[in-house]
Amino acid sequence: MQSQKKHPQLFSFEFYPPKSEEGAANLQVVHSKLAKLNPDFFSVTFGAGGSTREKTFESVIEIQSKGIAAAPHLSCVASTRENIREILKRYQDHGISKIVALRGDLPSGMLSAGEFRYANELVEFIRQETGDHFQIHVAAYPEVHPQAVNGDQDFKNFKRKVEAGANAAITQYFYNAEAYFYFIDQCEKNGIDIPIVPGIMPITNYSQLFRFSEMCGADIPRWMRKRLECFGDDRKAIQAFGIDVVTALCGRLLESGAPGLHFYTMNQAGPTLTICENLHIGQRTE
Repeated sequence: MQSQKKHPQLFSFEFYPPKSEEGAANLQVVHSKLAKLNPDFFSVTFGAGGSTREKTFESVIEIQSKGIAAAPHLSCVASTRENIREILKRYQDHGISKIVALRGDLPSGMLSAGEFRYANELVEFIRQETGDHFQIHVAAYPEVHPQAVNGDQDFKNFKRKVEAGANAAITQYFYNAEAYFYFIDQCEKNGIDIPIVPGIMPITNYSQLFRFSEMCGADIPRWMRKRLECFGDDRKAIQAFGIDVVTALCGRLLESGAPGLHFYTMNQAGPTLTICENLHIGQRTE
């Protein structure tokens, strides 16, 4: 973990673009509450196949206007060099200086990803077009990408993104700290020393968590699954258990030298605020 200890511990929060006026109003409340924790940035996701492109842009500009840096996600899927060039120019014109560059998921029925097949190609293109204007974050998979042939091939894919010009990485969420520590060891053995920030998913709904984890390849340890199954539909008990487990995980990661945390908020403030309060992160005024 020596490569990670040299980086400052920074914290960030991820949102998805709202689908309605009610969702937009809720998101304003959520990011106003989380802004009190003084995060490094808020990121906003990019729907499968670019389905939320304009809503992502609008959300990013809205967040940036409130005085906290925003990092839009950009996806390879269904993208062309021309439309990525246009999007980058729009973000530059609005003072955006961070990007999360991803391969993205193919929507159902789509057979071709587009002009960019892999995230390293997107990173390389962003660097060619904009130089060092953007701080580029990419994804990392301590438990291996679900579509990877094997762990070695997945790590080579990650290394290509770093070599293409990534400044930092955000991991898929995980609940097994050893997977993260092993991944960092691999990075250090391969001369990779960029900050690799653990992605953190608060636990609020077991069926939703199980569904997400099946799709993204995140492991829910057996002991956690069995505990969560005991709670049935008792949402309060699930959330209380989740707060304890995730707080302990975050504490161990930070104590071991992780360069911060990136919270997948699911557009909810409460669970993330409580975990951050437990860890004495930021400033809570209410």
